[in-house]
Amino acid sequence: MVSKDSQVDIAIVGGGIVSATLATMFAELQDDLRIAVFERLGGVAEESSKAMNNAGTGHAANCELNYTPEKADGSVDIAKALTINGAFEVSLQFWSHLVEQGILPRPITFLNRCPHLSFVWGEANTRFLRTRQARLSAHPMFADMRITEDRAELAEWMPLVMEGRDAGVPLAATRVERGTDLDFGSLSRTMFDHLKTRKAFQLHVSHEVKDLARGSDGRWRVVVEDKANGGTKAFTARFVFLGAGGGALPLLLKSGIPESRGYGGFPVSGQWLVCNKPEIVARHATKVYGKATIGAPPMSVPHLDTRIIDGKSALLFGPYAGFTTKYLKAGSFLDLPRSVKFSNLKPMLAAGWHNLDLTRYLIGQVLQSPSDRVKTLRDFVPTARLEDWDLEIAGQRVQIIKRDPKVGGKLEFGTEMVAAADGTLAALLGASPGASTCAATMVDLILRCFPEQKEAWLPTIRKMVPSFGHDLSKDTEVLKAVRDRNNAVLGLG
Repeated sequence: MVSKDSQVDIAIVGGGIVSATLATMFAELQDDLRIAVFERLGGVAEESSKAMNNAGTGHAANCELNYTPEKADGSVDIAKALTINGAFEVSLQFWSHLVEQGILPRPITFLNRCPHLSFVWGEANTRFLRTRQARLSAHPMFADMRITEDRAELAEWMPLVMEGRDAGVPLAATRVERGTDLDFGSLSRTMFDHLKTRKAFQLHVSHEVKDLARGSDGRWRVVVEDKANGGTKAFTARFVFLGAGGGALPLLLKSGIPESRGYGGFPVSGQWLVCNKPEIVARHATKVYGKATIGAPPMSVPHLDTRIIDGKSALLFGPYAGFTTKYLKAGSFLDLPRSVKFSNLKPMLAAGWHNLDLTRYLIGQVLQSPSDRVKTLRDFVPTARLEDWDLEIAGQRVQIIKRDPKVGGKLEFGTEMVAAADGTLAALLGASPGASTCAATMVDLILRCFPEQKEAWLPTIRKMVPSFGHDLSKDTEVLKAVRDRNNAVLGLG
């Protein structure tokens, strides 16, 4: 039995960092907006935003080599790195604002400084890293990026990685001191705790959105199942945001908006090797990223990470990719087949055909034995022993599949916003660097979907993000001012 519709202004699906960011921004922009958030699990930040379900890296393109592809002529394209670095700086500004307003507690509860390193071996890879560092360090955004091929200095930067390493192999690493380790779970929970103090805000956990449809008046009717107490509820909203990670795609397709046609999703699961032994953890205090295996998705770039969760340090290595038909870690094996529609069948088939190397890679990852995983770990920790590391399941990601006029369909890596033409519904699809750059994405979404409010909301947007309206990749003075403030407020100096 469906109860009488409840009226809200904003309906947000998903209880992770992206939804927390958007809800907090709306609440700051207009205190009386009626906002309702629906999370299918029993608490917020239990899926992709949960600390152990993601890398915890503040993605700023400092160390992620897949953001700076090498061209056929040997040059390196840094355009994407500049965009991501600028977007992450927007997130830092937003968090600085929330700290200054007392909405977030001490930054150390969710953010810690952690140097970001890229590490490669072999002649071709070291040549690539030299070219990458030369290009990036010539830009003000990456002026502090250092490079070394000196083994003594490498041992100072990453002693655990260098111990027991073959002396005959060329090595190189770059280092950016101003890197971060982030606990997106803690950050999300704190933001929701503050939102719950507002009269116009509702958080519904254990509530799963089952359907949504647009009425003749342009408003959306959202049908929600109460998984804890039973029964079904309905809410009518002026605007709906689908920020449910892998769960966003099925709901986007249910919405029926023309902009959703042709979109599909390819699920990729992950696993970590985790070390909690203090004597080993104490010997590594950075995030070290390598190069992805041929055919591997970007989320599977190998890296050895310092993680600080609830004040306790640990080491994570991975992720080891896998395949399941689930779109969420706590999802259904029917998620993938149910998402196949007439409108996206051709793109999904075409993307599958053109990514057979990815399929083979994932099959190989699924079939790995414990000794196989440790062999990969030893590329980063030559002295690693199986008994010191435990296997844990990481989060689930859904890579975007979309139409392509040339090949029928293609697999897209990264994140993408899909919005209805009338601005009444939007969805965020894809994976990394979504959480790290979501503040910039949400500002763009708000201005795109609420153009009539732009003039009224701009002063508050500029308080939340002082660099708004400036291109940080081109405006050196604004970049310096922004970084000085973020460093002081968030402890990154």
